[in-house]
Amino acid sequence: MKFGIDRLLAEPELRAPLAGKRVALLAHPASVTEDLTHSLDALARCDDINLTAAFGPQHGLRGDKQDNMIESPDYVDPVHEIPVFSLYGDSRRPTGQAMSTFDVLIIDLQDLGCRIYTFITTLLYMLEAAAEQNKTVWVLDRPNPAGRPIEGMMLEEGWESFVGAAPMPMRHGLTLGEMGAWFVSHFNLDVDYRVIEMQGWQPEGSGFGWPTDRVWINPSPNAPNLSMARAYAGTVMLEGTTLSEGRGTTRPLELFGAPDIDAKAVIAEMQRKAPQWLEGCALRECWFEPTFHKHVGLLCNGVQIHAEGPFYDHAAFRPWRLQALALKAISKLYFGYELWRDFAYEYEEGKLAFDVINGGPALREWIDNPSAIANDLEAIAAPEERMWGQMLKDHLIY
Repeated sequence: MKFGIDRLLAEPELRAPLAGKRVALLAHPASVTEDLTHSLDALARCDDINLTAAFGPQHGLRGDKQDNMIESPDYVDPVHEIPVFSLYGDSRRPTGQAMSTFDVLIIDLQDLGCRIYTFITTLLYMLEAAAEQNKTVWVLDRPNPAGRPIEGMMLEEGWESFVGAAPMPMRHGLTLGEMGAWFVSHFNLDVDYRVIEMQGWQPEGSGFGWPTDRVWINPSPNAPNLSMARAYAGTVMLEGTTLSEGRGTTRPLELFGAPDIDAKAVIAEMQRKAPQWLEGCALRECWFEPTFHKHVGLLCNGVQIHAEGPFYDHAAFRPWRLQALALKAISKLYFGYELWRDFAYEYEEGKLAFDVINGGPALREWIDNPSAIANDLEAIAAPEERMWGQMLKDHLIY
């Protein structure tokens, strides 16, 4: 199969509209061609493309920032001698100066299929700026490694943030190109928008979203493999808790734990409360010692989620429910456990980080309510998931 970047490079007729235009690229470390050349380098080699600027999202164009919420500066690319503007620095929106450097913006970002992954918010901000300043935006499409399944409650009105661009569930089921088309429609943006489609992507094929003939490259430093991408719509919620999400280990965002929990007891309580939410994967007790971030240097007892190999069932796996259930189990087993981490998550003041991540307080309130059961959460989430699925039909390309 071919990603959007591969088609743009291989088919001169696709590049023809770029003749005489100043072109900028928004990319990150996973923005590579089928032969693993970075898209910036590949486009710079095209004689018929006038590359005048580049943009980097969170973690940077080259992926230089390891942890969350670490800003990147603007700089001049030392090889191509073009300005590189940070979209995760003093501002998360492009400045007027940055927008003046191009006519057409090419976006080549590998997404994870999750609302909180900030690249889709960056996509929206660039579309909005392009609409205001009469610029053209192309998305070179890439797979959604989490595939088409939809899961989670919709972001509530008034809870928009850099990790919640618009009313959508946690696991949205779209490619970045499809998401851009939905943004244009939903926000009624008057922008010249085009998707360079993938060729041969089969979201229900053998890779369940990720093609088996392409290697995985981290789109952000703690997105090391496909199993993490599958689990992320659940494990990302741990960033708003006192539990470790595995940062500082070799399997970040595939496990969770703390020095003061009994992982076997947590798994048993999860199985007692809602065994149907544990399908499609395997849960394994593990021990780990983070080398940085939460509980650094402390031995943690935890649970690793194996969404891979013979344990993985793409249709059955529900990471958002699984992680919510784990937090519910810990709340039950350890009454008064301080689960919620209180800090300005992605610069949102006066709101609990967990609520910002979830686009509202409803999930936390379900976890904190001792009498709330699995069916109560299902009654909220399932109708919203069906509604989103129906709404998307006009925007699916593949």
